[in-house]
Amino acid sequence: MNKIWLLWEIPLACLSFLFNKIVKFAIGNLFTVYLALNKKKASQWRVLSAKMIKAPLILPVLMTKGPRWNTHAIIGTLGPFKVTEAIAIDTKTANQSARSWIAVVYSFPGYKTVASLESEQLDPASSWQTIKLPAGRYSLGVRYYNRAEIINYPAIKIDEQLFVEPYNIPSDINKYYHDLINAKNWFYSSLHYYIFTILKLRNYLPESFVRNEYLPVGAPATHFAYNYLDAQQTLQITTAPIIIEQFDIYFTLYDRSSLPLTWCIITEPKYTLAPQDKQGYFLVRIRPKPEFSKTEIKVKSAILVVDSSNQCLTIEDSQVTLDSSATAIV
Repeated sequence: MNKIWLLWEIPLACLSFLFNKIVKFAIGNLFTVYLALNKKKASQWRVLSAKMIKAPLILPVLMTKGPRWNTHAIIGTLGPFKVTEAIAIDTKTANQSARSWIAVVYSFPGYKTVASLESEQLDPASSWQTIKLPAGRYSLGVRYYNRAEIINYPAIKIDEQLFVEPYNIPSDINKYYHDLINAKNWFYSSLHYYIFTILKLRNYLPESFVRNEYLPVGAPATHFAYNYLDAQQTLQITTAPIIIEQFDIYFTLYDRSSLPLTWCIITEPKYTLAPQDKQGYFLVRIRPKPEFSKTEIKVKSAILVVDSSNQCLTIEDSQVTLDSSATAIV
C-alpha cells in the first residue's frame, strides 16, 4: 500500500468519521422530533420514492441511518409506534405483492434490530403473523423483492387494533435510483469519505467495526460481500453454479459519497465489472430464491485483491475451501 497515500488519507478519514457521528446524532434527534410533531406521518407507510426523498430531512436521514442503498428492493417504513404486547402483519397482502420479503422491527430511537420475519419461513396459508414484543416504542421496515405487478404494503395491527391499512404503490417506484447520484455534494461526500478508507485498511481493523460501519442496518438472513474498488480497477465475480441456481445475487456499486452508480442481478457464473473512473465500493447481497427457501446450502465468499488493476470475488458453498490468499472472508 502506498504509504504517501496514508499521510493524507487517514487524517481525512478520521475527520469524516467524526463528522459522520456528529451529523448522525443531530439528524437522528431532529428526525425523532419531526416524527413526534407529525404523528400522522408515523401512522402512514413511508415508501422510498422520488417524492419521498425530496421531503425535509428524509435524504439526510437515509444517508446516515441506512446509507448503503438497496437498489433491488422496494423499502417501506412505519412508525414510531407504542406497543404493549405485540404487532401483527397482514402476510396475505405481503405475499401477494412480493414472492420474497422481509419485515424487521427496530427499537426506537436506537434503530437496533429487535425481531424479523422472512416470507420464506412463514406458513403461506396464514393471513396474519404476530410478533410478540416487550412494551416500548418501535418502528417497522419492510423490504419487497421479486415483486408482483400490483404492489401493496400490508395492514398492521398493534395490540390487536388496526394501526394502518394496506397501501398501494406504483410498480416503477424505484426508478428514482437512476437519478440519485445527482444529489451528490460536499456534505454527503464528507459524510462517507471514511468508508472507502476503512475498507482499504480492513485487514488492520476489527472486522466487526468495518461491518457495523458499512452495514448499520443489514438485513437478517442475507449474506453480504463487500470491499473498496479503486479507480480503473476491474472486479471479477465468480459464483458456483449451485449458488446461481438457488440464490438471488444482487450487486450494487457506490461512489465514495455512498450514492449508487450501477447495479444488476448476477445470473451467470462469471461477471466482470469494467474499470470505473472514480474510487468507490461495492456490496453484494445474496438471498435464497423463494423456491429454494429451505435450501441447506450456506454461502461463503472471499475477496482477493490481485493488484491495483484487478480484484476477484469468489462465491461458493460454505463446504468448499476458498483461496487461502484472499484478503477477507465476509
